[in-house]
Amino acid sequence: MDRNKIIVFDTTLRDGEQSPGCSMNTEEKIKVALQLEKLGVDVIEAGFAAASPGDFDAVSRIAQTVTNSSICSLSRAIENDIKQAGLAVGYAPKHRIHTFIATSPIHMKYKLKMSEDEVIKRAVHAVEYARTFVDDVEFSLEDAGRSEIPFMKEVMDAVIAAGASTINLPDTVGYRLPTELGAMVKELSDFAGDRAIISVHNHNDLGLATANTLAAVMNGARQIEVTINGLGERAGNSALEEAVMAIKTRKDAFGDLYTTINTPEIYATSRLVATITGVEPQQNKSIVGKNAFAHESGIHQDGVLKHQETYEIMKPEDVGVYKESTLILGKHSGRAAFRDKITQLGFDKVTDEELNAAFERFKLLADKKKDVTDDDVRMLITDEALNSIKTFELVGLQISDCSNGVPTAAVSIKHKDEVMTDANIGNGTMDAIFKAIDRLTGYNGELKDYKVTSVTEGKDALAKVTTRVVFDDNSPSFVGHGLSIDTMLATAKAYLGALNSYLSQKERLAKKTEHQV
Repeated sequence: MDRNKIIVFDTTLRDGEQSPGCSMNTEEKIKVALQLEKLGVDVIEAGFAAASPGDFDAVSRIAQTVTNSSICSLSRAIENDIKQAGLAVGYAPKHRIHTFIATSPIHMKYKLKMSEDEVIKRAVHAVEYARTFVDDVEFSLEDAGRSEIPFMKEVMDAVIAAGASTINLPDTVGYRLPTELGAMVKELSDFAGDRAIISVHNHNDLGLATANTLAAVMNGARQIEVTINGLGERAGNSALEEAVMAIKTRKDAFGDLYTTINTPEIYATSRLVATITGVEPQQNKSIVGKNAFAHESGIHQDGVLKHQETYEIMKPEDVGVYKESTLILGKHSGRAAFRDKITQLGFDKVTDEELNAAFERFKLLADKKKDVTDDDVRMLITDEALNSIKTFELVGLQISDCSNGVPTAAVSIKHKDEVMTDANIGNGTMDAIFKAIDRLTGYNGELKDYKVTSVTEGKDALAKVTTRVVFDDNSPSFVGHGLSIDTMLATAKAYLGALNSYLSQKERLAKKTEHQV
């Protein structure tokens, strides 16, 4: 093993997706996984296969799609969890099972209600059983940040002997300070020696997740568990972009340590995750925030113009942030020129069908918008990919409202080559739209979340709408995406997108059940 390489383990699709409102459907997870592969992530934790049929489906399909990154599934130290994880990741050329049990006194006493001997016995059996499915097993000592070091050494000895090759030390509740976590990792890394890779998974409850991750790296950890944009439970996890760029930028501190992350893909990955989840990084978020490379102070502007390094410690292009340009294309421009532009923007695997659809939408946009920017084009391509499932397709929308009137919406939807039209009134224009769609499709949705953001500045900016809708009491919420200069049109598209995602997963799981029977 190259002791200078830091393995990047991304858990956006597992821990990141556990953030409230960040759930993704299978198709969206596949798109994120493919982008993580393009980013150069070593290990993708694709989900918790035993959590639900939908999670199993997502992990197994990612395993069948991704070839370069290792695909991992989390599992509790329970046989059925491990079996489901092993079956799901088995399709991947490179695969891993990540199993865990709590080792802190508070967790063992109140959550597990198990003795130390029982915990060790359960941990060993979990690793041994996982090894019957895969050669690469990672074991986590949950709540390691509040566990006792002598007991952790006992557990580590036992699970390494059982076949675990990576030992993860999570600061599960984000409690430790960098000095404390660094000292813990140093002692346990020295204890493990060459027998196993030491990994860390840090939460951000005190805003110290990335600081703790870097302290761990400087004290012997050789795997970091991170997420795009710092998504995750509660306050989130250590952000991939922060940890990776710190290691790359501060060579004076990290010496020969390195990652194999393709850093110019960081911004594109951040934008994809933000678009799919509807959770935008704060504007002053390091590396990927809108203001990360913006300079308003006159002194700063003067310095940057004279020499970039006066106020910028890294180049924007190092993380894929390029100077904004106006797209010099019009409605008469050819597809070749349009393809050339989207290739420049990093979309080098767009299918002809996706290209043609995005190009047609671009021409419609060029008729309505004075300046079409790179961000507009990025969103056109991304939105087309996210709405590739078109069980129900919006073909017409007419709305009417006034301060003292009754809001109405007339909606036309295409389904199986048939166009259906209906109208409805509601407590507001959006409510009227949703009720009309519900009556036309025969599915009643319950809106759980609604977000609208502008892609660029100006009155003619594209509106990006994200909805989260529940259609069935027994299923999770589904996210839909809509894009249009007209916010209400984007809203209708987003609501239909959520319904299409629900129906797609329902059909896929039904076919899988039928096949198993």
